[in-house]
Amino acid sequence: MTTTFDTDPGQLFIGGHWREAADGARMEVIDPSTGQVITTVAEAAAGDVDAAVRAARNAFDSGPWPRMSGRERGRVLYRVAELIREHAEEIAALESRDVGKPISLCSAVDVTNAANDYEYYAFLAQSQDGATRDTPLHAFAYTRREPLGVVAAITPFNFPLILAGSKLAPALAAGNTVVHKPAEETPLSALRMAALLTEAGVPDGVVNVVTGTGPVAGEALLRNPGIDKVAFTGSTAVGRHVASVAGEGLKTVMMELGGNAAHIVFEDADLEKAVGAIIKAFVFNTGQFCMAGPRLLVARPVYDTLVGILAGAVAQVPVGDPRDPGTVVGPMAGAKHLKKVEEYVELARTEGARVVVGGERLDLNGGYYYRPTVITGLADDSRVVQEEIFGPVLTVQPFDSEDEAVALANSTPYGLASGIQTTDLARAHRVAGRLQAGIVWINDWAMLDPAVPFGGVKDSGFGREYGPEALAAYTKVKSVVVSLD
Repeated sequence: MTTTFDTDPGQLFIGGHWREAADGARMEVIDPSTGQVITTVAEAAAGDVDAAVRAARNAFDSGPWPRMSGRERGRVLYRVAELIREHAEEIAALESRDVGKPISLCSAVDVTNAANDYEYYAFLAQSQDGATRDTPLHAFAYTRREPLGVVAAITPFNFPLILAGSKLAPALAAGNTVVHKPAEETPLSALRMAALLTEAGVPDGVVNVVTGTGPVAGEALLRNPGIDKVAFTGSTAVGRHVASVAGEGLKTVMMELGGNAAHIVFEDADLEKAVGAIIKAFVFNTGQFCMAGPRLLVARPVYDTLVGILAGAVAQVPVGDPRDPGTVVGPMAGAKHLKKVEEYVELARTEGARVVVGGERLDLNGGYYYRPTVITGLADDSRVVQEEIFGPVLTVQPFDSEDEAVALANSTPYGLASGIQTTDLARAHRVAGRLQAGIVWINDWAMLDPAVPFGGVKDSGFGREYGPEALAAYTKVKSVVVSLD
């Protein structure tokens, strides 16, 4: 694989320097489209993580970054955005090969959004204002926004570039330092970004990247007393453990966890437009995204019509080599993810469900491919409906009233995203207010922007990424009261 790394891309990045893991351990990175090894990267042990945290702590306590003005930090972050755009083709190719997602989507979505994240927070960095407070005291009282300290950013396999940027950009804008632990399956863009951040002018030690496994490197990072905040995106099961460990150390936590969003189609919806949003909601990134819409709830008068349309349309979605510009659905991220999807579809069959389209592997170049699948005839309490499959599988259920649609949508433990298809504006606002979700999309899906907060409720976590809310979450408030006597 050709990259523009100025050193071994498989090394750890600690204190502004590339280095091997202390014990020399390395782990393989697999191309999901072929099942073959791309390269190897350093496998950090607890001692390597401790070195990274110490470098970040030194940079925070003694370095220039937290002491720069927001405007100065903003200039550096803006340069990061420029460099991402200048290296867009290279980064997209790297992300596509590492994750297995189509190259066209990597360019249009992943690289674009990552650049937008840094650009947005570059401008927001200079807007951190305190406030004066009127009190009966004979004093002048005001508040200050200050950085928290050292942030542990732990990111998953499905959107390595975007989900790193959604944490690093606001954390750095606020003046924090960071130790980033990317997913062991997809570490390559994190290492590339370490080089670009340095080139943009981020001082040594401000951003550190440790590649390794969750049970070793991730656990060491969580338990390190030098960490002030944990920003985590991943499964709900792992999130519970992360929150528990962080709570023992009284660390601030942001949790963006699993999802199982409902997509509601009312009888007045524009079905021609709705179909595109429905398909995007469950096949984008091969269904491997927490804000996917794998539960389709359809008003009974249009249920049969819509299922028929989907049967034909989903079968035509291009599945194949992620390097082909025409590919829409690439492989699953790995063998275990593919097996999980197969098990859920087989469970649906044993429960008497109807697989309308898909429901099988696609044998292609030894990769981990699964055909987009639509399933009907499942009860709401089926595990296939209630649990997060994290693959290109859509279940379809009918409903007879608005109240029933809302009840079905809110029936799972998750609450990250949801969607509504309707031409009735009053209904759109009314139902959006009743849905238990952190974000509601109306007449489309996955409309995201760095200015719009994103996060979940219930088992989908807490805290928000994006928007000024995220920047504020990487700061602490200090009150200053000056006696006027």
